[in-house]
Amino acid sequence: MKRREAREKALQILFQMELNEMHLDQAIANVMEDQSDAYVDKLVEGVVANKTAIDELIAGNLDNWSMDRLNKVDLAILRVSVFEMVYCEDIPDRVSLNESLEIAKIFSDEKSSKFINGVLANVAKDDDIT
Repeated sequence: MKRREAREKALQILFQMELNEMHLDQAIANVMEDQSDAYVDKLVEGVVANKTAIDELIAGNLDNWSMDRLNKVDLAILRVSVFEMVYCEDIPDRVSLNESLEIAKIFSDEKSSKFINGVLANVAKDDDIT
């Protein structure tokens, strides 16, 4: 599976967990349908394991916005991208940011992609992750 597809699958899994309060194993089974992919697992498990730190970075880079106002799809996209930016040293920040924008165009809308771009650009500039 290509990384773009893995990111989309991770987004779908995290979205199901957030929206339906679904357990990780059940969400993976629903989305992956007997498939497995190491990168999907890395993304999902990484976001789940580091959710508090990831959410703090997101919240700290929201301008005049709060976490509870975020669209659940946008939040999942942000979490996947921030995980990559902070914890995956082999992936340049700009790649994570660009991939997130392309995924947002598919799963969200134009306003969301602009919003996500702004948040992730702020995260990329954050001294804590450079």
